[in-house]
Amino acid sequence: MEILEKAEPAIIFLAIILGLGLSDISVLRNNSESLITLFLCLMLYGLFLEVPLKDLKKSFKDFKFTKTSLIINFIWTPLLGYFLGSLFLKGNTDILIGFIMLILTPCTDWYLVFTKMARGNINLSLSILPINLILQIVLLPVYLILFFSSHNSIDYYEIGYSILIVVIIPFLLAQLTKFLLKNNEKITNFFSSCQIIFLAAAVFGIFNSNGDIVFSNLNSILSIFIPLILFFIINLVLDFIVAKNMKFNYENYASLTMTTLARNSPLALAIAVNSFPGRELILIGLVIGPLIELPVLYGVSKLLLAIKKRY
Repeated sequence: MEILEKAEPAIIFLAIILGLGLSDISVLRNNSESLITLFLCLMLYGLFLEVPLKDLKKSFKDFKFTKTSLIINFIWTPLLGYFLGSLFLKGNTDILIGFIMLILTPCTDWYLVFTKMARGNINLSLSILPINLILQIVLLPVYLILFFSSHNSIDYYEIGYSILIVVIIPFLLAQLTKFLLKNNEKITNFFSSCQIIFLAAAVFGIFNSNGDIVFSNLNSILSIFIPLILFFIINLVLDFIVAKNMKFNYENYASLTMTTLARNSPLALAIAVNSFPGRELILIGLVIGPLIELPVLYGVSKLLLAIKKRY
C-alpha cells in the first residue's frame, strides 16, 4: 500500500497522459465520462472502510494537538486559501473553485505515509483522521456557499445531491460492510490497495472526455501552481512557529505539519464531479493538485528529518 501511495503522482500523471493521448478515440471518449462517478464512489467506499470511526473519541485525548490542528485546517486554511486564490486566480472562477475545494479538504490517507517517513507521531495522526473527515464533509459546502454564493456559481441542490451520491451512500455501505463482515481485513485490504487504481481510472475518464478543454485552457490550469506552492510554504512556516509556541515535541510537530499540509483531492474531486456538471475546469484543477502536493510532501518529510536534529 505504501509503495502505491508513494508512486501516486506517477500513476496519476500516467492516467492524465493516457487520457489525453487517447481522447481522439470516440468509443473511449463517449463512454469514459459515465464511469467517472462509479470509480470515485468505489474509491471512497474503500477509504470509508479504513476510517476507524469507533476511535473518534481518541481525537480528543490530546486536546492541545487536536485543537491546534482543527483551527489551522478549518479556520486559518480556508481564509488563507481564499486570499491566495483571489489574488492569483481572479477572473477564472472555475479554477478558483477547484483550488478552494482542494485547500478545504485535509487529507485522510497518504498523509500517514509521509508522517511515518518524517518519524512523526503516527498514532496521534491516525486519531485525528475521523474528525477531519467528518468536518470536511460538513464544512465544504458551507465554505463554498460562503465564498461563491455572490458569484452565482453554486447550485445548492447539486452540492447536496453530490454529497448524497458520492459520500453518504458509499459511507453507509462501508459501515454496513464492516458490521456484516466484522471488519474483514481481506475486504478492507483489497479496496485499500485498489483506491489509487480507482482514482487513476476516474482521472483517465476526466482527461479522456475533456482533452480539447485541457489544451485550450492550459495557461489557466497551470496558474494553480503558484498559489498552491505558496500555501505549502506559508503553512510550513506557520506549523513550525505554532509547534514551538505550543511546546510540541518533534514527533507531534511532524504530525501537525503533515496533517495541515496534505490535502484530500480525491474526496473533493468526487464531490465536484456531480456538484458542477459541465464545468470540467474545476475537476481538472483538482486533479493537478496531487501532482504538486505529493512531491512537496516528500520533500517536506526530508526537511523535517533535517530539522529533527536541531528541534
